[in-house]
Amino acid sequence: MKDVLSKGTLLIVDDVPANISILFEFLTNSGYKVLVAQDGKKAIQKAEYAKPDLILLDVMMPGIDGFEACKILKSKETTKEIPVIFMTALAETVDKVKGFNLGAVDYITKPIQQEEVLARVTSQLNFRNLQKQLTLHMAELETRNMELDAFSRTVAHDLKNPLNIVVGLTDILIDDCHEKIDDENILENLTSVQQAGQKMVSIIDALLLLAGVSKKAEVEKTTLNMKDMVEQIISQRLFHVIKQYNGTVTAADEWHSAQGYAPWVEEVWVNYISNALKYGGQPPEVRVGSSVEQGKVKFWVHDNGNYLEPEACAQLFTPFTRLHQDRAEGHGLGLSIVQQVVKKLGGEVGVDSSHNEGNIFYFTLPTE
Repeated sequence: MKDVLSKGTLLIVDDVPANISILFEFLTNSGYKVLVAQDGKKAIQKAEYAKPDLILLDVMMPGIDGFEACKILKSKETTKEIPVIFMTALAETVDKVKGFNLGAVDYITKPIQQEEVLARVTSQLNFRNLQKQLTLHMAELETRNMELDAFSRTVAHDLKNPLNIVVGLTDILIDDCHEKIDDENILENLTSVQQAGQKMVSIIDALLLLAGVSKKAEVEKTTLNMKDMVEQIISQRLFHVIKQYNGTVTAADEWHSAQGYAPWVEEVWVNYISNALKYGGQPPEVRVGSSVEQGKVKFWVHDNGNYLEPEACAQLFTPFTRLHQDRAEGHGLGLSIVQQVVKKLGGEVGVDSSHNEGNIFYFTLPTE
């Protein structure tokens, strides 16, 4: 058990009693609790029992020498993290390298200078304490992140369910207004509620996707049926957005096969196509398709929007960047999430813009 009044516990290992005596007195007077051992075998036993904060280990000893003792200490779960400083008269570089390769953190060359020993011991213990604090902080941060992730997912799901009900019922009310109520104000207000609800759902979807991308190290990739996926997105998920902006989305008849994770890739398409509708021409005309370039499949969304300067293109995939705040409101996360998703799937994102020909937003995925 560590002495709470000491700066730390040291284990001195040396077969020469005079050396131990000098270091013991000096380091004890310097505020350390000092343990001693006179051979490698006893040093290993004492280290396992007492778990000192640092070991000062002589190299040249009979029986188990310092190199072998260090090797054994570093092989044991209970002692492998204890820093070891070698004490030796050996000045050859090859011997020092051997010690470092075995896990030593420093060398003190004999004859020993007391102030040098104190400086090196203090330095290594300070470094060790910082490592321990960092490990504790990282463990605490990981726990907090897990709690925050669980909380955010719960809140997001709890918000999304009633929001879907609001949006669905608003759709019904709008249809009823068209058929039974001749009041443009009511219809306009209901449409605003509908659009606000859809926007909130899209934000929640984006946050859930971001949490999933950040949490998962790897996902199982499969061959994607991109034709069916895109058609479903256009006819169902983006039906209201297409209607709202009076846009058209034309999909290619033939699609190239690629590997990916369907839930993530679907969100990439939703982000790209919805942005093309919001920020494209007036009215927006959008085309989507694929091609093969440099061994990867390139999927693209071609809009009829205004030319984007290179500086603007460079900012598009930065979180919370919005280049068209006068056209449509957004949370500024969409394209940054797209970039993270595609990168995780082994692809790249980008945009090509040209005068009078609109903009092509693309992402690549590995082929089969």
